[in-house]
Amino acid sequence: MNRLSSNMIGSISARHVQLSRLTLRSLSTSMSASTLKEDGATAASVPIQNAERIKYFKVYRYDPEHNQSPYLSTYPIDLNECGPMVLDALLKIKNEQDPTLTFRRSCREGICGSCAMNIDGGNTLACLSYIDSENLEKATKIYPLPHMYVVKDLVPDMSNFYEQYRSIEPWLQADDKPDGQVGEHLQTRDDRAKLDGMYECILCACCSTSCPSYWWNADKYLGPAVLMQAYRWIQDSRDKNTQQRLNALDDAFKLYRCHTIMNCTRVCPKHLNPGKAIAQIKKKLAHSKK
Repeated sequence: MNRLSSNMIGSISARHVQLSRLTLRSLSTSMSASTLKEDGATAASVPIQNAERIKYFKVYRYDPEHNQSPYLSTYPIDLNECGPMVLDALLKIKNEQDPTLTFRRSCREGICGSCAMNIDGGNTLACLSYIDSENLEKATKIYPLPHMYVVKDLVPDMSNFYEQYRSIEPWLQADDKPDGQVGEHLQTRDDRAKLDGMYECILCACCSTSCPSYWWNADKYLGPAVLMQAYRWIQDSRDKNTQQRLNALDDAFKLYRCHTIMNCTRVCPKHLNPGKAIAQIKKKLAHSKK
């Protein structure tokens, strides 16, 4: 009898221990689920590190201080750690991979025109050009503006371009008062509206360096950007030297090298129409000769 009692007691004790373990396990699971629920966390919300999205950038390199021909350098960029614009990639390359890479940039908002360059075959602003993130296998190719002397890497020599801009005298030329004081130069809203589509030009030179006529005659042909700026002053109702401005442009090379290929209008990052402005100058000149 005592033996039976002892066996029964041992069986009950073992079962009690097993039940206690099951209870503890259940309580632990319940508490974990409750804690996750209270913290607003679920298994699906646990952050998982994104896989790398590597995009390659082939960048034109040239340093006049080294006796070496221009070449392309290839840089890998993880798009998960980079902004959406090509300028973001260039800044990341310069800051983290190659501090010798040289390019111009300033506003990063498509206002200054400093970061104009040739990206994947088209002239544009690096700060307004989105990285092609859909096609990771295709490398983005970046060159300086075409058919210009290169100072270093992606920096073109803009001296000739600015000299041409200076030649059209891009400032208001109006009659002053007899005592030499400058008076008010009022303008109607309709006359002011005539300047829309021209005053927005930021002189980035994307249009001029996309023009074949400018490629071959940059020393004589003023190019789309400068001619559009010239027309901006010709159209200004406050300016008193309209005819003189027209006469200064009446030249076989300054104006008439334009063959309306319209590359200039297609590439303008500000969506302006230099080709139309050049056509209007030709029309005004033709009308003034009648």
